[in-house]
Amino acid sequence: MARLYELYVKEIRPRLMERLGFGNVHEVPRLRKITLNIGTGYEGTQDKKVIDEAVRTLRTITGQHPVVTKARKAVSNFRIRQGYPIGVKVTLRGKMMYEFLDRLISLSIPRIKDFRGLNPRSFDGRGNYSFGITEQSIFPEVDLDKIEHTLGMDITFTISGGSDRCSYALLREFGMPFRRDGDALHGYEVEKATATELL
Repeated sequence: MARLYELYVKEIRPRLMERLGFGNVHEVPRLRKITLNIGTGYEGTQDKKVIDEAVRTLRTITGQHPVVTKARKAVSNFRIRQGYPIGVKVTLRGKMMYEFLDRLISLSIPRIKDFRGLNPRSFDGRGNYSFGITEQSIFPEVDLDKIEHTLGMDITFTISGGSDRCSYALLREFGMPFRRDGDALHGYEVEKATATELL
């Protein structure tokens, strides 16, 4: 069992039940999946090495083989035809999802240059959270000597519950480093140590 999931079941879920006023354990927000997406765009259609490197990068970071995404329709302005490979994505669930989240919070995010906290306004209104990373070098699994192209990526957390405040509370309890104005914005502040501080 992943250590973050164990901590969620034993400590975070009961705490959220009490603080958010839920009467049933199934009402408590929980992480459903984490999606990582690298868009290569026009460059990926011209140079197969870019797609190959994106596949290799996501496989190294997540331990799961990614899917190559293809253009659904032609866009003449971007010189992209229908069916062209334009990116790669991975969807993580279960144990692999919690293990990736653990590494992301404790190892990768602290390596971002000039990091001042994640934007607490990047929720979609239904409780899902997304943020972008500009380069893959923040992940310790990636060999810096083998990087040929700088690849940014989007990371999306799909969370049950349907409320931005509840999802913020869950991610905050896990130890997600939001900017200081996030607690006031969503009306939730961690009372005890976050998950990453406890582990």
